Amino acid sequence: MHDKPVALVTGANKGIGLQIAKDLAAHGFTMLVGSRNIENGEAAAKSIGADARAIQLDVTNQASITAAAERIWKEFGRLDVLVNNAGISHTGKLGKPLAEIVKSSRPSVASLDEVRAIFETNLFGVIAVTQAMLPLLREAPAARIVNVSSSTGSLALNSDRANPRRAIFGAYSWSKTALNAVTIAFASELEASGIKVNAACPGFTATDLNNFEGTRTVQQAAREPVRLALLDANGPTGTYSSEDGPIPW
Repeated sequence: MHDKPVALVTGANKGIGLQIAKDLAAHGFTMLVGSRNIENGEAAAKSIGADARAIQLDVTNQASITAAAERIWKEFGRLDVLVNNAGISHTGKLGKPLAEIVKSSRPSVASLDEVRAIFETNLFGVIAVTQAMLPLLREAPAARIVNVSSSTGSLALNSDRANPRRAIFGAYSWSKTALNAVTIAFASELEASGIKVNAACPGFTATDLNNFEGTRTVQQAAREPVRLALLDANGPTGTYSSEDGPIPW
């Protein structure tokens, strides 16, 4: 049995995912850097340190997910932390201005193909990866699952007419609303087993998700996902929070 705790972060070759992986490595985890492109994953793993390993993982491809789970089982026999971080805001080329992303994702004009693609990564990918990794998580003494969500998916906040950000409640945000529901469902099912499942909002962070128009750094963004990954036995499950505290569903 591998003597160090093992963590897998999806979409960890860049941005918030890479920073989460770096921070968990600093807490003594063997890091598995999930990346669709293995070369990008290997470069990211090298930047994290000697105890980080790239793992090819496309959350929209079941064969890729199954192969990743089989590799983790063979090499480690368990998984202590799963951070479902991989996500997309649109299907176009990188560099698309945020205003354009928001405009094209309004419900009156949103492309159904694009909405389906966003949900495929941000929702169905999370379900598929979590299902595949559950046997490994059950082998850990105190497994934790963290789903990287967004406060833009909050139905309560988007129902508040005083909230200026309700104008960006488009396809990406809808996928996070659905992800929050799935978070609650997994938390409820797994509570008796001791596996804690929580949703974290990293805040409006400068990444290629928003053409680097965000106002927070990846270092700031990683804090809440990492905190939830490190919860002790007294920590909560089925929560939705940012670094500033609980977020209304």
